[in-house]
Amino acid sequence: MARRQAPRPEPWATRTARDRTDTPARARLLDAAENVFALRGYGPATIADITAEADLSRASFYVYFASKEEIFRVLAARVRDTFLAAQDVPGVDPDDAHAVAHASTAAFIRAYADHLPLLRLLEQQAQSDDEVRALWDEIQERPVHRAARYVRRLVAHGGARPAVDALSVARAVGGMSIQFARLVAVRPDEHEAAVRDVTAMYLQLLGVGADGTGAIPTE
Repeated sequence: MARRQAPRPEPWATRTARDRTDTPARARLLDAAENVFALRGYGPATIADITAEADLSRASFYVYFASKEEIFRVLAARVRDTFLAAQDVPGVDPDDAHAVAHASTAAFIRAYADHLPLLRLLEQQAQSDDEVRALWDEIQERPVHRAARYVRRLVAHGGARPAVDALSVARAVGGMSIQFARLVAVRPDEHEAAVRDVTAMYLQLLGVGADGTGAIPTE
């Protein structure tokens, strides 16, 4: 009877993504990379700068990323996911337009302000890198279309009477949020006021009452 051979261990290069994802070292490298890119810019930044900032070895970097270009793209995807997560408002009644508008606006403005230096670099790199351009387009568009779907849901359930179509509302609110986030990046103490003002304008565009609980009746 033939003996069963023990399975060969997978070579490192073919291991699944879960073996190297969501570890403390990887997170440290990503945080360090964002700091380095923000401080030095994309071109001058080096892998040595990133590993020094993270207090990890160069070998550790290559466990998780193949190049400076790759970690930059992973950062872009992380920012995209942060903005999408800003629209997930756990613990908030999705039918309470005021609460949703306030919570999602606060999270989005904070995230945009926190990542503003990287966002500026992403916009620059998108001009010459197709992969970064695709990620930049997602950062610009996916939160807007997701917000538009929420507006359509409110309208369908009689919870809003927007002044314009849902996508236009989402684009307007997104644009306002970005402008106020740029202010907050310079003046962090303005965050609360920025959220208050953008939320008020959001609710006006949605056509809901001041408390966000129902549509404003027509004359």
